[in-house]
Amino acid sequence: MRFKKRREVFRAILEGDRCVHPASVFDPISARIAEDLGFETGLFAGSVASLTVLGAPDHIVITMSEFAEQCRRICRAGELPVMVDADHCYGNALNVMRTVEELETSGICGMSIEDTVLPMVYGAPREVEFTSLEEGVGKMNAALESRRDTGLAIVGRTSAMWKSSIDDAVARITAYEKCGVDAIFLVGVKTKEQLEAASAAVKLPLIIGGAGPEIMDVDYLSTNRVRLCLQGHQPIAAAYRAVHETMKALREGTKPADLQGLPSGELTAAVKHNIDYERWIDSYLGGK
Repeated sequence: MRFKKRREVFRAILEGDRCVHPASVFDPISARIAEDLGFETGLFAGSVASLTVLGAPDHIVITMSEFAEQCRRICRAGELPVMVDADHCYGNALNVMRTVEELETSGICGMSIEDTVLPMVYGAPREVEFTSLEEGVGKMNAALESRRDTGLAIVGRTSAMWKSSIDDAVARITAYEKCGVDAIFLVGVKTKEQLEAASAAVKLPLIIGGAGPEIMDVDYLSTNRVRLCLQGHQPIAAAYRAVHETMKALREGTKPADLQGLPSGELTAAVKHNIDYERWIDSYLGGK
């Protein structure tokens, strides 16, 4: 019940009539900042998780438990509705069921499950391969069966529009819709032809990532039932650049008082929720 309200908010976005850009979040502070700035929702991507948890590229070397624990850290930090990219759910349909169980209790509001063969295949490590349609359907059905809170959105995800063909993508998303998933996530939609084919094929809300500039217009996306459109994962990139520049300046002799680009004391206090902790100290530790 703790996550009921935020899941209702996320559902309202999917069931609404406008496309929104989610904030790319990666830790509790980034999620709080997104919430404070008024973002309707956040997204925690698998590639961002690999960077945050392991400092590694997106090669699916992160484990499910590591991913789920970071989801918990993010979701406990505030009330921002967060969707996550759960990749292939770390294995077959049984692994999907376990992943749904862990992520549902972490507090997320939606999770996408993709039909890419992961991790990389020996002998053809850089080639994109897809599971059979039957296996993809089995994973979606397993996810839906293992979900306990129907407020959690299960999202079928495919890159087939980008790496295969329109016909293959349409076949996959129509099959996932028949399973009963709550939305479709399309990666790499570059043209209006591709998006309109998807929009005509299914009645579900659409989520897109890696979109081409031809379709990046919120009004156009909204009329084609796109409800979430990712803009990329610039926040974490900006964060590690800021750390690099700060450490570099210190290493080269810049005095701490002369550093540029540091947050104000007010912003630091806000993202740490200082006011809440001060109140708790006074209330429960005899601070006053």
